Amino acid sequence: MNVLSLFDGISGAQIALKRAKINVDQYFSSEINETAMTVTQFHFPNTIQLGDVSKINAKKLPKIFLLTAGSPCQDLSQAGKRKGMMINNEEITSLPQYLKLKKKGHNFIGQSYLFWEFIRLYHELKPKYFFLENVRMTDKWKYIISKELDCLPILINSNTVSAQNRERYYWTNIPNVSIPKDKGILLGDVIPNAIAGYGVRGIDKGNKKPDGSILWEQNGTTRSDSKSNCITTIKGNTGLIKLNDGSTRYLTVQEAEVLQTLPKNYTKVPGLSDTQRWHCVGNGWTIDVVSHLLKELKKNLAKKK
Repeated sequence: MNVLSLFDGISGAQIALKRAKINVDQYFSSEINETAMTVTQFHFPNTIQLGDVSKINAKKLPKIFLLTAGSPCQDLSQAGKRKGMMINNEEITSLPQYLKLKKKGHNFIGQSYLFWEFIRLYHELKPKYFFLENVRMTDKWKYIISKELDCLPILINSNTVSAQNRERYYWTNIPNVSIPKDKGILLGDVIPNAIAGYGVRGIDKGNKKPDGSILWEQNGTTRSDSKSNCITTIKGNTGLIKLNDGSTRYLTVQEAEVLQTLPKNYTKVPGLSDTQRWHCVGNGWTIDVVSHLLKELKKNLAKKK
């Protein structure tokens, strides 16, 4: 049972595998962020770090049973840059096209193009099972990814297993995957006196500044679902939470961990600042969603014994 996790981050896949009670022989990680790797090695010292995904030689790896990835999403997200997978003004829509450009040494835009490294290793390693997570995106890119993997994604909001609103697509060939049953967890259940996520948005009221530029009116908005906003890699971008007394404040790192269903203080590793910890949490998975999907893999393995 060998696992390769690309863009492994703080190794949420290992936590999810453990919760799903799936034993692993060798766990290979591809990650280049030193902070994330520090967290991983602190909790899982036997992790075999492979470094840059673009430099992994599939021929040097043993047979991989499960290939997992949460490829970079900044250029795919509907809430992000929406540049897609590109080089200059050319969209990268196939593996042969990507490999040809890579061989020529072209510099790619952003990081979302690294999805094609996942596809490269998927074809070279031919794992028994695969698992890919990514953000909500335009239908165009969802179609391209689905075509490459020959399966449609399942859209799951983390609010079914936590008090966080976080929609993600999951592509996998694990049989019988489904949306988790809603546990009905509200923000106040995990953070005492908290009502819901809160944000301040600028609204154009048609007024102008003396220089002619738009004068934005700032209005606060409280979520109506009693959940937190989606945890991002930056605390300020995540927004605030509103409390029963009407006050607002930012989440703590530990609260963000709880909303991602990570173990409490999982990222509290010697030498790491709260800013570094927050980035790791926001860049990771909602663990209970992934473990829910992996439990179907556990069931499938049990049936074959």
